[in-house]
Amino acid sequence: MAGVRRGGSGGSTPGGPGRGRGKRTAGGRPRRDSNIPKAEWIPKTRLGKLVKDGKMTSMSEVLASGHPLREPEIVDILLPDLADEVIDVNMVQRMTDSGRRVRFSITAAVGNKDGFVGLGQAKGKEVGPMIRKAIDNAKLNIIEIKRGCGSWECGCGTAHTLPFEVIGKSASTVVSFRPAPRGIGLAVGKVAKQILTLAGVKDAWGFTRGQTRTTVNYATAAYEALRKTSETRVLPAQRQKLSIASGAVGGIKTDKEVQ
Repeated sequence: MAGVRRGGSGGSTPGGPGRGRGKRTAGGRPRRDSNIPKAEWIPKTRLGKLVKDGKMTSMSEVLASGHPLREPEIVDILLPDLADEVIDVNMVQRMTDSGRRVRFSITAAVGNKDGFVGLGQAKGKEVGPMIRKAIDNAKLNIIEIKRGCGSWECGCGTAHTLPFEVIGKSASTVVSFRPAPRGIGLAVGKVAKQILTLAGVKDAWGFTRGQTRTTVNYATAAYEALRKTSETRVLPAQRQKLSIASGAVGGIKTDKEVQ
């Protein structure tokens, strides 16, 4: 009929059922639904109740308590400035009798850029929900790391690098981080740099062995290396000599940032 306009996939009337792209940020990535009000969190675990009641007020205290961390909301409350980063998105296709099945494997990392970092994975049919789940899993795997001034070439006395060499392994990938003098920056690969930045390490030397093209193994090995900083026992004299600090120590500016 004349005058009748058929709706296509490219547009719709205002408020109609058409599919739109939505608003995007300047970087081209979809804006998260940060303006949507969240339902009040009702803790289900003993640790969650202690945090909500104000009986535990720091992430260090939570990790030292020995209680399992099973609610990501605990991390949201104690580390409100937490940043997240999608490390890898892997699509897996599989042929079945009913047709082609597509699943996604997401690896994400979180950190407050000041002594706390986590790594998580999630697998599913849709990318968006799996990214959120991977981030939540990373929050549940958050660890507290030690930093210091462990390079013999430096003596600034600030916790800007690692206090000693640490090694992490995942499958055939082996990653080692060594202390670097202030101002060197992160002389590591892209994936390791993302993990170290979220953890709050400003300067480090990085070395790898094995297959580093597998992003998941590379990220896991870097994460496990940082875990060794908290598992290694340090004598009080060494702690003072290397200016070792655990967890948050406040903002540490690099030489470039100072200039």
